[in-house]
Amino acid sequence: MLLTIRKQLRSHPALIPLFFFIGGGATMSLLYLARLGLRNPDVSWDRKNNPEPWNKLSPNYQYKFFAVNTDYSKLKKDRPDF
Repeated sequence: MLLTIRKQLRSHPALIPLFFFIGGGATMSLLYLARLGLRNPDVSWDRKNNPEPWNKLSPNYQYKFFAVNTDYSKLKKDRPDF
């Protein structure tokens, strides 16, 4: 299959940017899914030692990828300890 793709790219060099951008988009989407699975507090990989990881987050921990109007360093604790 890779040999066929290589032949097509040699005969049609205008396809090279298409493969480049599609490959880059697929790579970025896989990296974002991996980030969501590893860094999101809603995902619990270890249920025995930390069954509720969202309860142990401090209020100034930024777990979102991009925050438009929120400055997480200035937030105060507004919930009880469990």
